[in-house]
Amino acid sequence: MSQQPPPVGATPPVPDPHSGWVTGGVVFAGVLMLVNGVLAGFQGIAGIVEDDWYARVGDYVYRISLTGWGWIHLVLGLLVAATGAGVLKGASWARIVGILLASLSLVTQFLFLPYSPVWSVILIALDVFVIWALAAHEPAEPVL
Repeated sequence: MSQQPPPVGATPPVPDPHSGWVTGGVVFAGVLMLVNGVLAGFQGIAGIVEDDWYARVGDYVYRISLTGWGWIHLVLGLLVAATGAGVLKGASWARIVGILLASLSLVTQFLFLPYSPVWSVILIALDVFVIWALAAHEPAEPVL
């Protein structure tokens, strides 16, 4: 059983950007953004209210007080959660804003590595997935 070559001038099939894999990834990215935003808010509250919750780091290049980190995580978390809700509703603005906020969250978690290394690495990996899912999806209609 030999396979016939494609006809002359035929173009290879183009993957459908609305395939189940990518669309499912966008829904999952929206849920991740919603949950990660809430968890970042809690992470921020822990830093604001009780800054001995995190490990003390001696000399660090990016010196910000833990209360400052708490406010950064709280504000960013609220923005990420709201954008995640927008992604789930299929809002046209949410895809680009989601990519920008996930990128900002990734950088923030990288800078926060000395204080909470395991959690920061987990969130960095999730942010990379969110960026991929939102960048790969070309919405034609709302995802939910």
